[in-house]
Amino acid sequence: MKQTLTLALAATTALCTPALAEMLDVEKDELTFGFIKLTDMAPLAVAYEKGYFEDEGLFVTLEAQANWKVLLDGVIGGQLDGAHMLAGQPLAATIGFGTEAHIITPFSMDLNGNGITVSNEIWAMMKEHVPHEDGKPVHPISATALKPVVEAFADEGKPFNMGMVFPVSTHNYELRYWLAAGGIKPGYYSPEDVTGQIDAEVLLSVTPPPQMPATMEAGTIYGYCVGEPWNQQAVFKGIGVPVITDYELWKNNPEKVFGISAAFQEENPQTTIAVTKALIRAAMWLDENDNANRPEAVEILSRSEYVGADYDVIANSMTGTFEYEKGDTRDVPDFNVFFRYHATYPYYSDAIWYLTQMRRWGQIAEAKPDSWYDEVAKSVYKPEIYLAAAESLIDDGLATRDMFDFETDGYKAPTPAEDIIDGIAYDGRTPNTYLDSLPIGLKGAQTVVGNQVQG
Repeated sequence: MKQTLTLALAATTALCTPALAEMLDVEKDELTFGFIKLTDMAPLAVAYEKGYFEDEGLFVTLEAQANWKVLLDGVIGGQLDGAHMLAGQPLAATIGFGTEAHIITPFSMDLNGNGITVSNEIWAMMKEHVPHEDGKPVHPISATALKPVVEAFADEGKPFNMGMVFPVSTHNYELRYWLAAGGIKPGYYSPEDVTGQIDAEVLLSVTPPPQMPATMEAGTIYGYCVGEPWNQQAVFKGIGVPVITDYELWKNNPEKVFGISAAFQEENPQTTIAVTKALIRAAMWLDENDNANRPEAVEILSRSEYVGADYDVIANSMTGTFEYEKGDTRDVPDFNVFFRYHATYPYYSDAIWYLTQMRRWGQIAEAKPDSWYDEVAKSVYKPEIYLAAAESLIDDGLATRDMFDFETDGYKAPTPAEDIIDGIAYDGRTPNTYLDSLPIGLKGAQTVVGNQVQG
């Protein structure tokens, strides 16, 4: 009787699952994916919990990783079949900055989702330099308000330390971008000195995301850039104030990606498309009906096997609001974007922005022609896989053609100046022109030699 009931349930499930009608002939059906405990791993958790992986004939195990290096090493070594990654990781690995390996991405996991938080002490010092309206700070808050604080520390001979999560993380580049836009030098890398602190007025160092609030509370760092829920955690604990979100820094900026080795994709092309289909469905679910599913998503993420933070802390940013100073909660409906605005499409121009920041701060030590940026982007970002998955979802009746950007050549339209904190437009087709337009950072043939910029 039990076996008959199981078979009956399986048959019913098959009838109710349109994806099974067009199931791909996957080469590998048992997969292990890694993630870091951040809310933007949500597409993986949702694809698992809502059965989207199983709809594609995939049996997936999700495993939290200790840090970004362990996660990357797991994908390179084959212990992980894929992972929620910093967008800079596949690019850096492919060009040989740090660990060298050819990593690709068929799927961009989200837009926005980060913030920059400072301690209560630093906020109190910054506040007098921040314009106010109706008793509240005017946003976005520029790093020009932090500059006199940094100068005061320098006058006392005290280093000003801030945290970011990894040398090739969005957080590193966003924190540097914000500081430089406010006239503060965040320091350079060189082949001989990979601390990123050459000629720096603010010293940036790596702190794993979940440890950010405690590290700041201990006074080791005075602020940090991180994803959620670790900015809101500082508010809930009463130890710090998020001063800017990355949405305010660069409207609808690209964030994490789903990374796999190029070898995995070559050996498992149909499996890769099937995984991408499941992740697209999860992203659609996260954003559909004006974020109507977000409370359920928050409940999933709050579980210990995923992010493991309190429901209220995660909900603070996942459900369309963001709390800055305690009690100063504002509507930020696009703080986390998973599908709208073509968030899941792996655009070459997004890859190139990361590469420009690597060059800007010396991680790419020497000048490269525009053609090099295009070639690297196309070797790592794989919209052809993404679009194959989209076509399959359309054939399955689970999506419609207008949901996807089939018209693009892989490049977004330039980001207008008014959407970026420093008022400098970004066009991924002309990376060197963009680098030359940034007041602080390497440009042209400049290199870092010793502790100086030359050229």
